[in-house]
Amino acid sequence: MGYPTKVQQIRRKKTADQYYINFPTAVAEAMEFEKGEIVEWIIEDKANIIVHRRHVPPSPITVKKTPRRSSAASKNS
Repeated sequence: MGYPTKVQQIRRKKTADQYYINFPTAVAEAMEFEKGEIVEWIIEDKANIIVHRRHVPPSPITVKKTPRRSSAASKNS
């Protein structure tokens, strides 16, 4: 599911125009963004922009991954 967001343009008399894209609150909270955090915008192509975090906060939970048994291995058991 996507979050539609409007691109905003700020026109200034003495400096170049600026464009803004705001994150919806649900996205910012899910990503645990903090005020003033620096991110990098990477242009993938004309349809996709990637936002990259320079410093990722540690996960509040530890997920222990266990290897799955393949269906072929479970049939032979």
